Amino acid sequence: METMEIQQAIEAAIPEAQVYLEGEGCNFSAIVVSEVFQGLPLVKRQQTVLAPVSHWLSSGALHAFSVKTYTLAEWENRQAAAAGGLVQIQP
Repeated sequence: METMEIQQAIEAAIPEAQVYLEGEGCNFSAIVVSEVFQGLPLVKRQQTVLAPVSHWLSSGALHAFSVKTYTLAEWENRQAAAAGGLVQIQP
């Protein structure tokens, strides 16, 4: 599998989504940020992302695919929290 194929399939199914993929061969993980997830339970969010790649999963072309989903606000809060955990030490 090519990263670009997976990314294009997700972006076509979820317009305006930010898609971050990592992996190679048949094993990938994805972070998808979109306002379409607003108010949706976790399972429905994951189903929304898995739907456009389900044919690759069922054929075995894509063997392992982990998904994390966020709304834009959730993603920004996560990034801010991660950045806030860093401490710069001055010499």
